[in-house]
Amino acid sequence: MNKIFLTICILFSALFLNAQDLKKYDRGSFIKGKDSIYYRVLFPENFNPAEKYPIVFFLHGSGERGNDNEKQLAHGGKLFLKADVRKNFPAIVVFPQCPENDFWANINITNDEKGKRKISFVEGGKPTKIMHAVQGMVKDFLKKPFVNKEQVYIGGLSMGGMGTYELLRRQRKTFAAAFAICGGDNTNNIKKYQTIPLWIFQGAKDDIVDPAFSMAIAERLKTVGDEVKFTLYPNANHNSWDSAFAEPELLPWLFSHNKN
Repeated sequence: MNKIFLTICILFSALFLNAQDLKKYDRGSFIKGKDSIYYRVLFPENFNPAEKYPIVFFLHGSGERGNDNEKQLAHGGKLFLKADVRKNFPAIVVFPQCPENDFWANINITNDEKGKRKISFVEGGKPTKIMHAVQGMVKDFLKKPFVNKEQVYIGGLSMGGMGTYELLRRQRKTFAAAFAICGGDNTNNIKKYQTIPLWIFQGAKDDIVDPAFSMAIAERLKTVGDEVKFTLYPNANHNSWDSAFAEPELLPWLFSHNKN
């Protein structure tokens, strides 16, 4: 009984510490005209507003949508809290949250005869309501004197991977590099972001987002793009973000890029 009690105490302590760590992300919002979006932001340790810092925007998946301004930190939030990451890559990290009834990217979702979900991506088109707000939020952050405009990065997973491609093509002159995990896009949109260094991650056994989407973008970019990396995890299903976040070169690669 004592061992069981001790195990329970350790588990509760770990959960409490994780919750406490995530509280290091300050709550914020961008509200302007018809645009409104809530986000969490992590500032570097010993933040000095007189200095300039890189900034990373991260777009979550559909399961983290809502209005609690908290769920979006579920995947990726802890990565940027690691002591070595905070020490070696002092940066501002922003996690915006998409409302339950919206979507980062402009896509169409239908069901086939067997009820299986089918996703198709819009070529061009207007941004979704929340993507329009994201664009405004990004531009607002870039006005701040402590943001290094030469080191602006975007990344995301699943729905957020789709949103990453969407934001890249809508603000192609903004970002120095990007990464997309189990996302997708209409390959006709690639020409709008082919000059931006991009690392694509995908699980080969993904049964939520077809791996063919990531593969098609990677193959096209290898032909026309300036710099593309593609990592396929043979045994990973949809949660390939666990493997991507564990890549020791992900953040060194990302922060090594400056906008020309």
